[in-house]
Amino acid sequence: MRERHVKADSIDEIQKQWKSACPELNSWPMAIIGRISRLERRIDERMRAACAEFGIERWGFDVLASLRRAGSPFVLTPTQLYRSLLLTSGAMTNRLDRLEDAGLLKRTKDPNDRRGLRIVLTSKGLDLIDRMVVIHMEVEAEMLVAIPMKEQRYLANLLRLLSDSIERSNDQPSRGEHHE
Repeated sequence: MRERHVKADSIDEIQKQWKSACPELNSWPMAIIGRISRLERRIDERMRAACAEFGIERWGFDVLASLRRAGSPFVLTPTQLYRSLLLTSGAMTNRLDRLEDAGLLKRTKDPNDRRGLRIVLTSKGLDLIDRMVVIHMEVEAEMLVAIPMKEQRYLANLLRLLSDSIERSNDQPSRGEHHE
């Protein structure tokens, strides 16, 4: 992939400051991790604003979208939901309570497990998420408009590689941890 010239940003300035203050310090990882961190904050702001247009929090979109992606009849167990969203069961219960109070989903008994519950997207929830997902994808596309599609695919693959690397490093003991 041919590198395109883009103007310097605040991360470049921070790296330059570190190079001056501590020349022996390898600040290169900041070029990637620092930008990803800053991008996440900006992306989150944009996505929160898009969700607010519908009177819902970003986390609410995530829950409704998970149910919608499950396909008809738009049902998941609470465990499937909290695992797919990387939440604790307590955090998921709170979110489900709020979305149920808004009439966007309902809890039903699992016919295959007397103790189990199923979370079902209501018709109101389905209508809302179907409208929201269109705007959600438009906002995401707007954020990527300056990057040609071929480079978007390349970036997606690089991010997948980074994600895999971070996940694998999470399985390893942290710096300073000693296991005997």
